[in-house]
Amino acid sequence: MTTPLAAKIAREYGTPCAVIDMDRVERNIARIQAQCEAAGVANRPHIKTHKSPVLAKLQIEAGAQGITCQKIGEAEIMADAGIADILISYNLIGEEKMARLAALQAKAGMTVAADNATVIAGLPQAAKQSGRTLSVVVECDTGRKRAGVETPTEAIQLARQIAASDGLRFAGFMMYPTETGWDDAQRFYDEALAGVRAEGLDPTIVSTGGSPNLKNLGKLKGATEHRPGTYIYNDRMQVAAGVASWDDCALNIYSTVVSRAAPERGILDAGSKTLTTDTGGLDGHGLILEHPEAKIARFAEEHGFLDLSRSNTRPNVGDVVRIVPNHVCVVVNMMDEVVMVRGEEILGTLPVAARGKLR
Repeated sequence: MTTPLAAKIAREYGTPCAVIDMDRVERNIARIQAQCEAAGVANRPHIKTHKSPVLAKLQIEAGAQGITCQKIGEAEIMADAGIADILISYNLIGEEKMARLAALQAKAGMTVAADNATVIAGLPQAAKQSGRTLSVVVECDTGRKRAGVETPTEAIQLARQIAASDGLRFAGFMMYPTETGWDDAQRFYDEALAGVRAEGLDPTIVSTGGSPNLKNLGKLKGATEHRPGTYIYNDRMQVAAGVASWDDCALNIYSTVVSRAAPERGILDAGSKTLTTDTGGLDGHGLILEHPEAKIARFAEEHGFLDLSRSNTRPNVGDVVRIVPNHVCVVVNMMDEVVMVRGEEILGTLPVAARGKLR
């Protein structure tokens, strides 16, 4: 069954189409901002989810102290839009990136993360070119085994190197604990804090992340800010993590059923180029709101393969369905724009301005 809004969107924009419910977006922004304030930590939302200066400004207007970006290209889009407080939570290496970072320093207050001596050794170049002191946080691994130093001793050594480097300021620590690893993160931080204070240094930023850890918000004693990203839209992963409900999921992919070649199978016009192959550890590739027991079992590039064997209701060819993605961040990066709605009203389109900014 196709809802009236879905039919209208299909007529005006075609499918597959990413649609955001602005009532839910605004409610999500307000809810998490209030949670941060209640926990006594600043909100520094990660824009990797929406990649939109318009939405970043809504987050700042609601009380966020600044934003987090993963790549320089994202930060450039945000700084050009007038956003003045930006953390790049990623190791930056090379002369090309240092020149761009220096240019960013002229537009915004920049903080960058580092987890090794090579990265830190290159950062004074950006500070010198910009003529401004660059703030640097040490990224600490607290269980995810992604980036970050693995021991407090290493964190202290890097803090010492930052403080001794021309044009750099040791700003503090950045971490992304696992959902169950906050006691370990506390022990790591306490030891690192004692070590840097023994060096005469004091962190002004102690940054935790991200949306799956909203249930642990403020749990790290000494934390000054939190970096949630996905919360603005939410997805199947956040529902599975227990930090969002289906009513909090603000982005749906509208997709048309284009084939029903057999009773227990069908094809959507949303394949891997729309929903992506990131399952987030979940079964299937998204929740179809009209047919929650149906499974998006696999993909070709432009084909979503439906397994309807467990579904009590089955779509017809031509039906437009709404899909909650597994991992909304990667889905948004596939889109040039999203369609904004409020209730049954279509408000227009919003460019995904930082789409594809991977460098």
